[in-house]
Amino acid sequence: LFPNKIATEQQSVVLVKRLLAISVSCITYMRGLFPESSYGTRYLDDLCLKILREDKSCLGSLQIVKWIQGCFDALERQYVSFLSIFKGDFPTVTELYQFKFKYKKEVPQMDIISNQVNFVDGVCSEDVKRASRLLIRKLYLLMQNLGPLPSDVTLTMKLLYYNDVTPDDYQPPGFKAEGSRGDLLFDGDPVNLRVGSVSTGFHLIKVRVTTEKKRMRKVESSLVERNGPTEISHQGLDCDEEEEE
Repeated sequence: LFPNKIATEQQSVVLVKRLLAISVSCITYMRGLFPESSYGTRYLDDLCLKILREDKSCLGSLQIVKWIQGCFDALERQYVSFLSIFKGDFPTVTELYQFKFKYKKEVPQMDIISNQVNFVDGVCSEDVKRASRLLIRKLYLLMQNLGPLPSDVTLTMKLLYYNDVTPDDYQPPGFKAEGSRGDLLFDGDPVNLRVGSVSTGFHLIKVRVTTEKKRMRKVESSLVERNGPTEISHQGLDCDEEEEE
């Protein structure tokens, strides 16, 4: 599932794209949004993963695949800063998933004499793959311990960009410009959950989930952040949090 080495920017972006695809697939599968025919099966060690595929019999899953591919374009260009997936009738949401992306200025340096790659921030390929496996496992565990969603839920995906590098007219395939960018209103008592993060030396990806308190079952206490307000900014749930490097 993951590159054998994460020593170049291209290998790093492949890893981040696969992490994103696996995570979104996990969310949609475990929350029962699409039929079994919309997924293929892959294995990560002993964990059976369901990965979204192009299922022409299900327009909803086709749209999600198209959105993921559009996000890949923005990732490759290093434009996207946040990917938000929310369920509910915008701007009122009942569940929110956020992926935060950062692009590192410091990159691994090649030691010409020893012909080895030295990571300036101490990250090695095995550590990255271990963190990736942990992130996916924690996301699966969380999805297994959330109560059911309302039957009439609507799924929406939204991207935010780094304005200093993103052209004003840029929109990735499958996305369109939005007129306003107001706050999201959460329907109920929200609980913020920190799923985890992965840093490759080139990219940083963080995953957060916000859900209704009554939908919580037995969730690991370390995942739970302080309760957020009923208005949730598009800038994310960790805007006042110390940055992880």
